[in-house]
Order: sequence, then C-alpha cells, then structure tokens
Amino acid sequence: MLRLKSIKTIFMSLTIIAFMQSCESRLDLVPEDNRLTAEAAFATEEGYEQAFAKLYAGLAVTGQNTTGQPDIVSDDEGASGYIRSIWKCQELPTDEAIIGWNDGGIRALNTQTWTAGNDFTRAAYNRTIFQVTLVNEFLRQTTPEKLDARGETDEFKAVVNGYRVEARFLRALAYYHAMDLFGNVPFVTEDDPVGSFLPPQIMRSDLFDFIESELLAIESEIPAPRSNAYGRADRAAVWMLLAKLYMNAEVYTGTARYSDVITYANQIIGSGYTIPQIPYQYSFLADNDRNGAEEEVIFTVPFDGLNIQSYAGTTFLVHAPVGGTMSPSEFGINGGWGGLRTTPTFVEQFPGEENSADQRALFFTSGQSKEIEDIGSFTNGYAVTKWKNVDVNGNQGNDPSGEHADIDFPMFRLADVYLMYAEAHLRGGGGDMSTALGFVNEIRERAYGDSSGNISASDLTLDFILDERSRELYWEGHRRTDLIRYGRFSTQGTWAWKGGVPQGTTTSAFRDLMPLPANDLGVNTNLQQNPGY
Repeated sequence: MLRLKSIKTIFMSLTIIAFMQSCESRLDLVPEDNRLTAEAAFATEEGYEQAFAKLYAGLAVTGQNTTGQPDIVSDDEGASGYIRSIWKCQELPTDEAIIGWNDGGIRALNTQTWTAGNDFTRAAYNRTIFQVTLVNEFLRQTTPEKLDARGETDEFKAVVNGYRVEARFLRALAYYHAMDLFGNVPFVTEDDPVGSFLPPQIMRSDLFDFIESELLAIESEIPAPRSNAYGRADRAAVWMLLAKLYMNAEVYTGTARYSDVITYANQIIGSGYTIPQIPYQYSFLADNDRNGAEEEVIFTVPFDGLNIQSYAGTTFLVHAPVGGTMSPSEFGINGGWGGLRTTPTFVEQFPGEENSADQRALFFTSGQSKEIEDIGSFTNGYAVTKWKNVDVNGNQGNDPSGEHADIDFPMFRLADVYLMYAEAHLRGGGGDMSTALGFVNEIRERAYGDSSGNISASDLTLDFILDERSRELYWEGHRRTDLIRYGRFSTQGTWAWKGGVPQGTTTSAFRDLMPLPANDLGVNTNLQQNPGY
C-alpha cells in the first residue's frame, strides 16, 4: 500500500494530459509533445498509483516540483497551495492571526475588506476547484469499463476501486472547503463532459446534500478506522467530515443537525483514538508522525523536508511566524519571514496571558508589544511559537538547509471531536453533560499537565466552548467557521484591525461568505456573485 511520506517520489514523474486540460480555456486541446495522453499514463499499474498519489499530493504541494512547475499559475506559487490558501482565509480574518505583509491584498483579509479581485481568496477558490478537477478525471479514467478495456486483472481492479473510494473522499473534502468559504460554487462531477463546457452553479444547500450523499455512499467501502496507510483517509476521516458538515448545517442549509454530530462523534471516539498526555506542542513538531501525537490524528497531510517540499504547507506555518528577535534555529529553520502574529484578543483568552499555566499559550513576547498599532510591523503583536521544525529533542527536521519543514498538518484530530460533542450537546443534539464535561477536562489536563485547569458543569457553556476551541485549535484553520456558526464573525465581535481600524469594528453580514473570483465570473456566465460584492 502507498505510504504518503514518500508521495513526491511517486508523483513527480506524472503528467496526465486530461488533468492539465482542465485548466485551459478549451478542454479539447491536442497534447503537447512533453505531455502524456491519459491512455499512456494509465498503461501501467505504476501509472494508476502515480495518478492516485497526485490526488493526495494536491493537498500538500503546488505542482510537479517545489517551484517552477505549478498546477495553477500565480504570482506567488507557494501562496497558491491548498493548506496555505485555506488557512489564510480561515485565520487571517479572525482574532487568531494577523500578518505584516501587504502583497496581493493580503492585508484585506485581516481587515475584512477584501473584494472579488483579491489574490488570496481567489487562490483558495482555484485550489479547491482544481482538486475537484483532479478527482473527476481520475474517476473518469478508472471506470469499470476503462479497466475492462485495458485488460486489468480482477485483483488489480479491486485495488483501483479502493483508490476510487478514497478519491471520492478527497473530492468531498474539497467541495466542503469550497462550500464553507464561497457558498454557491461551480459544480462538476466525473459524469460531466470534458470539452467546451461551462459548469453550472450549485446552491450551497444542494452542495451540502451532495457531499453528505458521497460520504454516506463510501462509508462502508473505505478502510476501517486506523487501518489505512499513514496519511490516507479511512472511515474515521469520513465520519469526521460528516460531523464537521453537520456541526455547521444550520449555516449551510438553515436546518440544525446537532444530533447527527453526536452520532458521528461517538463513532470516532469509539475507534481507538486517544488524547495523548504529552506536551501539547508535540502535535506541531517535526516528528509529530511518531512522537505520540499521531494517536490523536484522524486525518493528516504529510510533509517531509526532503521528499514533500512545499512553501504552501507547514513550511509556511513555521517560517512566517518568526521575526524580530526570535532565533530561527530554535524553530529548525534557516530564517524567519517576519509575517504572522496574533491579536490581543486571542492572548487574553488565556488566564495569566503569556504567563498562563495553560501550556497552549505559546507566545514569544521579547521585543514584541501585545497591542498592534501598525499591522506592518512584526514587533506589533505577540509572536506565536506553536509550529516548530524540530523533534521532541530539539533536533532540526530532515532538510539540512532548514528551508522545508517535516511537520505533518493535522487537519482533523480528536480534540476537535470532543469539543464538537460538547457543543452539540449544549445545542440540544443529545449526549449527556457528564460525558461532555469529561471530554473537555481531558483536553485541559493535557494543556495544564494536571487537573488544575479542570472545569465544572456550570462552567461548560457555549461561550466557553467557543473560547476553548480557539485555545485548543488555533492556527489549524477552524476559527472563521466557528465564529460564523456563533454569529460573531462579521456583524458581532471586534478585535484589532477588524474593519480596518486599530480598535476593530463590526463588518457587514455578507462577509460571512468569500466572493467568487471576478475573473471566473467573467468566463462562466452560469455563475452569480455572492451578495455584497
């Protein structure tokens, strides 16, 4: 079975014309001399494996090399990657993160003043739609009819069918992120034609139904929890995406589904995952695939400083927060990019703030002011030291240059499940208070190293859960979605520079959705822009 830690060596030689065509204005072009046709690419078992690996690689890397062979042409290839682009849209418009740069309109994410021409909202849109395109073409090229025509054995057909199930999960994940960020997006499946075709726009509630139906359809076919190769999706990942879908169903469809959150949270919790009682930061170190933190992770995106190099994943998350008087060597890198910090509002969520007994308060304060008078100055705002490209012993990751990180990105982990269970219970979804309280205190015992941070049932409120989700899951790409679910992203809630003023102000409700890119609207006449843009 394919292990994703070596994914780059598997997919680097892959060039499938059908994948490349989907980014052209016409989809029926003649292959260039340096591209393989689909039939040639799928002529061997290795070709199928490479094409399958490319689907997972789409979450981690930006193209066929570290730089210079991008899947999506942009001014900054590194900024176009899946994790980095989703992360920026989920974190920068919130109270958890602020960035000093101002290229491509990135500061508009901090101030919630973006337009339909913003480079970074467009990057997230393009990457999710491109990921869907990759999966669709893989599914077209691996139908039973295609496999029969190529004379594949029954044994190999079974392997490919397994690939197809995981591919459908990856498509559901991409559509989930697109739906969450943009609402009504272009919709295409493997059943649609390849050629001069303008995708129709699907309404958010209908896309919710499609994602749900896909996940339910593959639930029994994908490998059981914890039985697939590291970095690949299994049944628990399917359950997790369903739980995330249902957690926000009232936002997406107008109908609450909190009882379904409890159902799928219970299934995940019963699958053998644990909250390891090790330091919280172990989950964000270079050896987080083997230092005990992996026991909690339900779905991860692997990185490796030698074999899976990208400026779009955890390399970004470890370089961009280092600047000022911080020592890059302590983070296992060759230099800081002087960009990311956090806001006073986030710091104040921790009792004692930077001196909190809560070990999740990972701040660097020397030479940094807590207040942010100037977004462009790295020393305005406390720095965050959550992501480090070193192992538990302080040894640098695999890349001797210190350029690329080994840290795997934990997209879904058990602490999130525990907190969803507690919130869904408080919102009337079922379950019980004793269980919810036990889950929250288990998370907090890791954070404090003992029971000194435990809470009582009277403390467990929806407001507490929102704050605890921030303390536990900050800088992991969840905050925007959480604030919107609580109604505190736009018209309520203020923090530094929200709305473009130092003290922060509220913004208009239409900001709860990102805009469809102006250039896509100019090409696809089936699309209508989200209100307000």
